[in-house]
Amino acid sequence: MGQDQTKQQIEKGLHLYQSNQTEKALRVWMRVLEKSADPAGRFRVLGCLITAHAEMGRYKDMLKFAVVQIDTARELEDPDFLTESYLNLARSNEKLCEFQKTISYCKTCLNMQGTTVSVQLNGQVSLSMGNAFLGLSIFQKALECFEKALRYAHNNDDKMLECRVCCSLGNFYTQIKDYEKALFFPCKAAELVNDYGKGWSLKYRAMSQYHMAVAYRKLGRLAEAMDCCEESMKIALQHGDRPLQALCLLCFADIHRSRRDVQTAFPRYDSSMSIMTEIGNRLGLIQVLLGVTKCWMIQKELDKALESIEKAQELAEGLGNKLGLLKLHCLCERIYRTKEQQRELRDHVVKFHECVEEMELYCGMCGESIGEKNNQLQALPCSHFFHLKCLQTNGTRGCPNCRRLSVKPGYV
Repeated sequence: MGQDQTKQQIEKGLHLYQSNQTEKALRVWMRVLEKSADPAGRFRVLGCLITAHAEMGRYKDMLKFAVVQIDTARELEDPDFLTESYLNLARSNEKLCEFQKTISYCKTCLNMQGTTVSVQLNGQVSLSMGNAFLGLSIFQKALECFEKALRYAHNNDDKMLECRVCCSLGNFYTQIKDYEKALFFPCKAAELVNDYGKGWSLKYRAMSQYHMAVAYRKLGRLAEAMDCCEESMKIALQHGDRPLQALCLLCFADIHRSRRDVQTAFPRYDSSMSIMTEIGNRLGLIQVLLGVTKCWMIQKELDKALESIEKAQELAEGLGNKLGLLKLHCLCERIYRTKEQQRELRDHVVKFHECVEEMELYCGMCGESIGEKNNQLQALPCSHFFHLKCLQTNGTRGCPNCRRLSVKPGYV
């Protein structure tokens, strides 16, 4: 298959894919991969296969094609192709929750000296790195990466990237419980879709609606949460987007749990867990198990709650997800307080505070914890964040956290 024929077949596959004929598109692209003698064409078709498998939640296949793409990029001896292939490798590992590998591949991308194409990819690299740091609950570095990605998006007038970063920032602020910002950023993403997204994939609209649903639920606005989640789920079902279907099912379950409708919540959690297990989203599985645990606690089935916690703890330790561990210790503390098991209670209280210290989840001004309840937060240029009221009350001539880190121990 020559260069022109390769190009025609890739376009044919894209047309099929955009018409929701995914399996037909995959067959066309696989034929190109088998028969094309054009390395640049092979590189491009591998990119199509990587994107398609990512959206279907076939992350192991995504990773497999990303590895082949790196070999093709090396054959082409082009730094731009190599940067793009390492970014795809980073993304594949991010989807598989291999966060340390993601960060390592992102750093490789940023260290490459390519042309303007590579520079334009830096925003996507920063976004992927930010998502990985967030998966590890390293909040300052996550925020630093997201803000860097946002600057790249603004500088390159890349509205799609800006939309994706806004969704990640919504997730970031959901985790540290500033629910006003958790809603603001996906609403901004939805605005970008409405204003600029005529030719975009509907996944951008679905993604923004899902993150809005999560924020609305956290704010107790359950009817609005349900509306947004239903719209997101509708698009996810139309496009066969399994990862988003799993997240929407989780959100539906959480909404029902917030309404104390445990019997409706349980089957939604089960369906979400089934898809999360199938696609390998271990971070999502932790969230499902946390929800299931809270349902058992509502029903006062404390031993069943502890069984769910044990499964979630194993996953969280394997991923290095510190926030997940903190939440689990908090739930254990409540369970063992009810069961009046003092030794276990003390053990989890200690571990809870160790997690808070490790993640620096406290305000460097008032010393109170961050993420315990809904609070307005404000980040300084260094990406350390504080209670907004503390910054307004005390002002700052620099970051107190950075000052503490720079103080070297003297000789006694």
